[in-house]
Amino acid sequence: MHKYLLSHNAIVEKKGGIMLWNRLDDGKVSCFACARRCQIPEGSHGFCVVRQNKGGKLHLANYGKLEAMQIDPIEKKPFNHFMPGSEVFSIGTTSCNLACLFCQNPEMSKESGGRGAEVPPKQVVELAIESGTQGIAYTYNEPTIFIEYALEVAKLAHKKGLYNVFVTNGYMTKEVVQAMKGLIDAVVVDFKGNGEKEFVSKFSAISSSDLIKEALIEMKKQGIHIEITDLIIPTVGDSLAACNELTKWICDNLGPDTPIQFTRFHPDYKMTDYPETSFDSLKEHYDVAKENGLNYVYIGNVPSNPFENTYCPKCGKLAIERRGLYTAGWALGKNNACKSCKTAIPIIGKPNGNLIALQ
Repeated sequence: MHKYLLSHNAIVEKKGGIMLWNRLDDGKVSCFACARRCQIPEGSHGFCVVRQNKGGKLHLANYGKLEAMQIDPIEKKPFNHFMPGSEVFSIGTTSCNLACLFCQNPEMSKESGGRGAEVPPKQVVELAIESGTQGIAYTYNEPTIFIEYALEVAKLAHKKGLYNVFVTNGYMTKEVVQAMKGLIDAVVVDFKGNGEKEFVSKFSAISSSDLIKEALIEMKKQGIHIEITDLIIPTVGDSLAACNELTKWICDNLGPDTPIQFTRFHPDYKMTDYPETSFDSLKEHYDVAKENGLNYVYIGNVPSNPFENTYCPKCGKLAIERRGLYTAGWALGKNNACKSCKTAIPIIGKPNGNLIALQ
């Protein structure tokens, strides 16, 4: 039997054979939602603060407490190869399992009080349908830390024909990925500074990116569509050697068709004295990824640049044109194949609405 109590805290019990915590003999609660695997003493909390031990049970302080609800284009998440042109109902709670000094959304991710409007899972799905969106995105803050709520919403969303996507740092456990199977259709996993060990240790408070890579391999096994972003931060997180290592790993372990987007850093939170990433730096990263065999490489957070488009890896023709956060032009035929050379482009879905027909 499982129980979700939508109040200030929610007791998170076993659901569908999946339970992401257990009770230890000394009264501690062992949480294995995220890769930190916190062992939480009675009356205390994990690194994320919102996963708490109350009476020897795991409570989730942000269960059903939404700090943000918004309609977004799927390209904003950013997905380039999943349901192009669709709109997604985006939701987020508070807090995070990383401590990034460059956080782009600190008003939510650095808030640990479990604030927000109480919105039960069924109501989220109803709002998504009423808004006319085609799916639900768990985003703005790290969805791993509110995984039980997210999966309950996702289950109901699937029943109503909506897709589910995670925008995540990927610092999660194998148990969580297995719980996502059949419920979460696609993920964007955001590496920071090419995932370089020294960088993530100093600026994100994790020892390395190895556990993120393990989670990605498990996602691939579970059939979840994967896209990668990589935030490039000048002087401290822009090593081309680290980019070379990361993109080779992606090509070898996730496959050459895995989309990757190198994104421009904007100064924020505790790193406001750092400059924006130059386009030249992003292009250098793009070139390394292409040289290492990745077929679909993008440059993001730079509106109207030619590398936000999709090109056929065989003939080089423009396949999908993007303008900022939107899909604008389409040159794919039956089964999303290039009209010029008939190479299949690995895009899930076709756009709705009127797009420019590219030649």
